[in-house]
Amino acid sequence: MGAAFRITMRSTLTVAFLLLTGCGDSGPSSPQGGAPADTFPPRDTITITIEGLPPMNAAPGNPLTLQGIALGKRLFFDPLLSLDSTLSCAGCHKPEFAFGDSAIITPGVDGALGARNSPPIINAGWSDLLFWDGRGLSLEDQIVGPVMDVEEMNLPWDEAVARVQAHDEYPELFGRAFGSTRVTESRIRMAIAQFERTLISFESKYDKWKRFEVELTESERRGHDLFFSEQAECFHCHGVNDLLTDDDFHSIGLENPLVDRGRGAVTGNPLEDGLFKSPTLRNIGVTAPYMHDGRFATLDEVIEHYRSGGVRGPNVDALIPTGVGFDLSDQDVEDLIAFLHTLTDSSFLTNPAHRP
Repeated sequence: MGAAFRITMRSTLTVAFLLLTGCGDSGPSSPQGGAPADTFPPRDTITITIEGLPPMNAAPGNPLTLQGIALGKRLFFDPLLSLDSTLSCAGCHKPEFAFGDSAIITPGVDGALGARNSPPIINAGWSDLLFWDGRGLSLEDQIVGPVMDVEEMNLPWDEAVARVQAHDEYPELFGRAFGSTRVTESRIRMAIAQFERTLISFESKYDKWKRFEVELTESERRGHDLFFSEQAECFHCHGVNDLLTDDDFHSIGLENPLVDRGRGAVTGNPLEDGLFKSPTLRNIGVTAPYMHDGRFATLDEVIEHYRSGGVRGPNVDALIPTGVGFDLSDQDVEDLIAFLHTLTDSSFLTNPAHRP
């Protein structure tokens, strides 16, 4: 059966309200300082359960609440957290691109460019390690770097905290989310992480087919069978569960010599040089360009890489037939791409709860 998700909460609000109207956005706020901590109402705690998957990697001391999610959503879309107040988290992670971006490298403040493509944020609550190289140990930890990175938002954290604390509305929103109007770096990160844990996508055509709600076309079905076959080998990294990623790191023969050490630069282990995290294939049809450096503009180019076998280099995965390539006909490629498009979840991409 396809994945189905259930949300339970200590609240009179309905699940439909949570999913479709913005996760309980707060109304008008009082001036900075707000009410004393003991006057804030109890928070509405939420539990998200996905059939067939383990519980999310929720951080200790940061349970999901309607109030925390609402605050995190507002912070995620607020450019206040960048040096010149022009770039928000959503500037690199746009809802219409499954919280990724269509640019090869998204410019940071003042047009600064890094070296990697913005990865989409989809079902990230189940990821053990974040970023292409896995240096983020949790969603809370992942948020630290982009805010102060000179190639991204370029704002020291102490200044970010001061800006939010001085804001007319944020202190009371922090009070509603955390019981106190005091703004801290930790609370900013906790709130944004809560919002990111709600970015759940399990309503694609593929999911509905697995639930016997729709039929696949002949081409889509052939692509499905290829995807899960030893001929194409896709499932080894992208089909082990409904997350459509093994959440592990691989080298697929992209380059030699290496321009980017990837996982090896984090661990210091030369046996991990050139390894990058397997992205989820959910919504893959809207997350171009592809790979950690955005080198491939289309799914056709991605599959052609595998069909060619890539290049021999250090630590290339044993499943990659470098220099030989996978035996895929033009019809196979067409069918694989047809199947990959069944992984698009239009309800996820257009959900009003995912907009500012």
